[in-house]
Amino acid sequence: MFVRLRKLSFSGALLMVALTGLAVFMLIPIVYIFNHAFKPMDEMFLFPPRILVQQPTWVNFERLFFATSGDTVPFTRYLFNSVIIATVTIVGVIVVSSMAGYAIAKLRFGMKGIMMSLIYISLMFAAETVSIPRYLIISGIHINDTYFAHILPFLASPVAVFLMMAFIRQIPNDLIEAAKLDGASEVKIFSRIVMPLAAPAVATIAILTFQGVWADLEASTLYVQDETMKNLAYYVSTLVGGAQNNVAGQGLMAAASLLMFVPNLLIFLLFQKRVMQTMLHSGVK
Repeated sequence: MFVRLRKLSFSGALLMVALTGLAVFMLIPIVYIFNHAFKPMDEMFLFPPRILVQQPTWVNFERLFFATSGDTVPFTRYLFNSVIIATVTIVGVIVVSSMAGYAIAKLRFGMKGIMMSLIYISLMFAAETVSIPRYLIISGIHINDTYFAHILPFLASPVAVFLMMAFIRQIPNDLIEAAKLDGASEVKIFSRIVMPLAAPAVATIAILTFQGVWADLEASTLYVQDETMKNLAYYVSTLVGGAQNNVAGQGLMAAASLLMFVPNLLIFLLFQKRVMQTMLHSGVK
């Protein structure tokens, strides 16, 4: 490492210093979120504000964990719902998008061009524009107040299908043809060859899906009326909404914000290399 540093030119050293400073600057909000959640009440309102906590405390998290919505549903129920919903949704999206991406990228069938055009068109629609059709579908198949009301809207993910399709196209056709000559079925080719090679795209889809599901408010607000079936994001939003104009509730908001932020940070740090590989190989700029 020191040998590499010695070989750096002046411009390279200057660039490294600038990038290091930029990285430190970008870390400040993350450090502040972590420290702010552990601040006692007297440190939260200091001026000028301090980034680092002086006397850390667990009081904010204790208040968050023991708070309930209407004194009927415990905090752990919302957390359990979010974990179940996120896990099942990630698995479902990976299965659906990978199968669709493989079929479009490597198989020949009728109306293939129309299906690709529909996927490209669906990428242009914002989530808010399809809220009413989603509600009508969920109500029509009678899955309100169930986990499927949270899961179903995410399964048809055009972004996930596009990423898988673009990545699988990079797999050589000769490799698939060789497997077919050896007697491998489409299922075996998909499971033994395509999916292992598409692991970076799968990791990227998992991250994007988790971020969307973990912070989703739409299902709990529009499709679910049973309080025991709502997710953690909805619970946190109700706490934050009630604490915005409440000085005593600022600690609760800080703890809730950290709780929503940490899972996204962890899953991104675990799979960030896979994400970069997906962007390089799929042609996404």
